Amino acid sequence: MKYKPGTHIIATLHSANQPLLSHYGPVQHCLNALVAQFSLQKLGEVYHDFPTGGYTAVICLSESHISLHTWPEHDMVNLDIYLSNFQRNNDGTVEQLFTQLVEFFHASVHQKQILVR
Repeated sequence: MKYKPGTHIIATLHSANQPLLSHYGPVQHCLNALVAQFSLQKLGEVYHDFPTGGYTAVICLSESHISLHTWPEHDMVNLDIYLSNFQRNNDGTVEQLFTQLVEFFHASVHQKQILVR
């Protein structure tokens, strides 16, 4: 079978929306909705709130992963989305996930890298 590269987006966002950066509850609902919307296959997930604020969220997918880390004290979100194209072309899906997460956080994009893997 021929390998078909997938798109990997790594980005830093800026958001002044402190409630969305401080605790993972709202983003967990958003990510679950996005996984369902794009028919992705979730294999596992970890969410962790840090005692001083901010959180880590990682979703392991059969297609690869979505992860993010927040720093409310810096109004910052680091985002990592990678979907392989093994069974279907997910390039557009990666871009749509990214766009919807930027909108969810009411964020501006500080830095964005797109890798074809």
